[in-house]
Amino acid sequence: MLSADLLREARLRANLTQRELARRVGRPQSSIARWESGAMRPSFETLRELLRACGLDLWYRLVNADDSYSEFVDRALELTPAERLDDASRRTASLLELQSAFEARDR
Repeated sequence: MLSADLLREARLRANLTQRELARRVGRPQSSIARWESGAMRPSFETLRELLRACGLDLWYRLVNADDSYSEFVDRALELTPAERLDDASRRTASLLELQSAFEARDR
């Protein structure tokens, strides 16, 4: 997710206009608009300040990279949205069958 997306989502969750957010952080509304459009990127520190003004916080941490899902994601992206829904429905049905079998075994 890009900083523009994070900022816009935070502002909308806080039910603020760009002008209201700008007033809270003491910056011009035009800056908020440029950051939300992606025309400019706020620094990391500025982004945290903006999100906090919306009543949210940005958490971050370093973790080991994990590409173990890449193949699954790539396969899913090759499907149309309708095919993805069908696949999800089949997987859900299979999981529900397994759950029922385990519950029946444990009775």
